[in-house]
Amino acid sequence: MLKQFGKTLVRSAAITLLSAATMILPTLASALEVGDKAPDFSLQASNGQTYSLADFVGKQPVVLAFFPAAFTGGCTIQCKAIRDSSDEIKSYDVAYFMASVDTVEKNTEFAKEYELDFPVLADPEKTMTEAFGVLSERGFANRWTYYIDAQGIVVKIDKSTNPSSAGKDLADSMSALGFPRVAQSAGL
Repeated sequence: MLKQFGKTLVRSAAITLLSAATMILPTLASALEVGDKAPDFSLQASNGQTYSLADFVGKQPVVLAFFPAAFTGGCTIQCKAIRDSSDEIKSYDVAYFMASVDTVEKNTEFAKEYELDFPVLADPEKTMTEAFGVLSERGFANRWTYYIDAQGIVVKIDKSTNPSSAGKDLADSMSALGFPRVAQSAGL
């Protein structure tokens, strides 16, 4: 009888694991990875413009720094760190954005409050965050940064973004990836 109970328990555990695997594996298979073509998006930004990845493919790399929510502690620190590294970041010939699932109105207010000199994309419908695999179980974007080359291919995903060093880390990553610098004009 004990032997039969053991077999039933093992069989039950195996079925449970298989069920869990069938639910988890499709999610893992659809997660964006380095080497994948980045999904296109078209979103409004804090500066009043609408941006699409397609606008930059074939022209310049794109950096997308996702953050959970405007006006929260870590997100404010992250955005200010990127703002404070603006000169170094702008020395690269890249389009860079921050993005959240907040409304464009909230991101616009956030950008003005902290004098952000880069566009903050609004994804309240969560289409881009889902396509990039950034959407957390709680419905916010994870604090991840995607580096996309000029051909639209994901070349790096930073899933351990440190809010306080986000700007320096972003510039260091662009350097390590060999992203092009802005051409300097000859001095007079």
